[in-house]
Amino acid sequence: MSGHSKWSTIKRQKGLTDAKRGQVFTKLSKEIAIAVREGGSSPDANARLRLAVQKAKDQNMPLDNIDRAIKKASGEGEGSSLSEVTFEGYGPGGVALLVQAVTDNRNRTLQEVRSTLTRGGGSMGEAGSVAWLFEAKGVITIEASETDSEDTALWAIDAGAQDVKMEGTYLEIYTEPVGLAEVRTCLEDKGANIASAELSMVPKSTLELEESVQLQAMKLIDRLEALDDVQRVFSNIDLSDAALEKYQSSMGTE
Repeated sequence: MSGHSKWSTIKRQKGLTDAKRGQVFTKLSKEIAIAVREGGSSPDANARLRLAVQKAKDQNMPLDNIDRAIKKASGEGEGSSLSEVTFEGYGPGGVALLVQAVTDNRNRTLQEVRSTLTRGGGSMGEAGSVAWLFEAKGVITIEASETDSEDTALWAIDAGAQDVKMEGTYLEIYTEPVGLAEVRTCLEDKGANIASAELSMVPKSTLELEESVQLQAMKLIDRLEALDDVQRVFSNIDLSDAALEKYQSSMGTE
């Protein structure tokens, strides 16, 4: 998971163009709509909506946009035509991929995902073919200096975190899905700088690939995540620092 988290951090640090930011906000609005449909429009009474709203804030989505998304979903039935689907597949080198989407047309999304996988050197998998390789976790990423990372790790463990890993200047904290919000709140009360906090599908083990194959896989995952209906893509690829740096350089030239 650490490689993908580091990669996500790199993309956040590069910033987003207005066009991509608009797409991100649209996806966040869909996530809010699904949460409202399932548990109502009150974040205090709806844990999933509370997480979706916090995620939107983490992505700098304006509060007006968040409120509008909640009101639209609750007042006009927005989200009633949306459904959550997860596609399973393989990327270059046999890397496992879980593609989470929210769509109003499953067949359209399936075709888009299948086509993108095929063009990127991957393939669709049967239901259950790779899902068993992942487990649901809460993942909190914190900006931490070497001097305060130990204290932050101890705070996280005391708050109920399952595991803590240091990745460069970032601390990755893993929790049970139901404990994500509580651990985050405890850390924020301690003054921790939260970079991101979300529910994730974490690979139980990772796959080591040659650098050239890692680059192909990252490009494929980016293309999948660029699809309008795709919310997140999870993989079991073990990303090396060298591959991440090379891919970061290539992103700057596109």
